[in-house]
Amino acid sequence: MDISNLIQTVLIYALPVLFAITVHEAAHGYAARYFGDNTAYALGRITLNPVKHIDPIGTIAMPLMLYFATSGAFLFGYAKPVPVRFGNLRNPKRDMIWVALAGPGVNLIQAVIWGVLFYLIIGSGMQERFFIEMCKAGMLVNVVMFVFNLFPLPPLDGGRILVGLLPYRQAELVSRVEPYGFFIVMGLVIAGVLGTVWMRPLMGLTYGFIELLLTPLSMLIK
Repeated sequence: MDISNLIQTVLIYALPVLFAITVHEAAHGYAARYFGDNTAYALGRITLNPVKHIDPIGTIAMPLMLYFATSGAFLFGYAKPVPVRFGNLRNPKRDMIWVALAGPGVNLIQAVIWGVLFYLIIGSGMQERFFIEMCKAGMLVNVVMFVFNLFPLPPLDGGRILVGLLPYRQAELVSRVEPYGFFIVMGLVIAGVLGTVWMRPLMGLTYGFIELLLTPLSMLIK
């Protein structure tokens, strides 16, 4: 494996990844506090300091090991989840939806911002490949996090949104999956099912939405 290419890839993705996971987790904590739960705030997790959100295994060790093991073909990682006591929310079932949606929501916003930066750099005539690739990486990372976290299975954000939307009896049944949810998701990722059935179609739609949103800017620059 070309070490220089690896270093360049790490440098290109480092800033987008740090922003993506940090703002994602902080958004969960901020939304939880807004709706009545101060757990994350009391633990200092409503912060843009990435150190507070980085999990040594899930954020650093696992992605690096998978990168080397698969020559960059497969990557997976996770941040340290922001603690939320849903029982403390003013309306737990309803507010759970907004708390869960806050993380993917800010990832979508960040993807749009990276897209704006991309067009501004292109429009300015800057030819520096590093910054152009960083903008592309920023869009990719945030679109992946947006789509992946919306998969409707606890403990992912999409699973919590589903629990909040379902009637109580069905919501309770879905909630029982949570202790095994991570392993189910990992199995679906490794088997390629999640990528084929969920990730690729929804990423295509998300990129299409961002492109539509940025059409006025792209036309202005051209």
